[in-house]
Amino acid sequence: MANLYLGLVHHPIKNKRGDTVTTSVTNLDIHDIARSCKTFGVQKYFIVTPLEAQHGLVKKILGHWEDDKNGAYNPDRQNALSIATLVNSVDEAMEKIQELENKSPLLAVTGANFDRFDGNSKELRQKMESEDRPCLLLFGTGWGLHEVILEKANFMLDPILGANIDGYNHLSVRSAVAIYLDRFNQK
Repeated sequence: MANLYLGLVHHPIKNKRGDTVTTSVTNLDIHDIARSCKTFGVQKYFIVTPLEAQHGLVKKILGHWEDDKNGAYNPDRQNALSIATLVNSVDEAMEKIQELENKSPLLAVTGANFDRFDGNSKELRQKMESEDRPCLLLFGTGWGLHEVILEKANFMLDPILGANIDGYNHLSVRSAVAIYLDRFNQK
């Protein structure tokens, strides 16, 4: 999967009342999303949070697996986490991609609560190819990406729909990432 980058956004995020909040980074999201990204060939996985206290946590987790002894114990984990990168903002992630690719990336967003969208994963891949641009695919935490991020997006992906007849639809972000990446790789 050439030129696809992924970001897990912890700010700006909506809470259930629609307020702008910053969510906490979780150990599971760091490990499991890195593994999905590495499995599906994502170039880099950006963990987006402006909180210094959260930076300390992320650096401690990533640093643990950069250590030779721990990497030797579980080289697959070390390999997956090698693409995880901590950034302060979505704009910083976009700038890093621009530096790596010498091209402005498309910004694509996901959300379980979208009532409108631009297309599916295949159509996003076609847009990347036709415009010859890399893509930063964003996932929100909490109750989803804030409107200020959605307004900047070049492409809104169709939401994952549940099948439960009572309407329950609340996947973990780790599950949603794996589903979208699998869809993106379908021919």
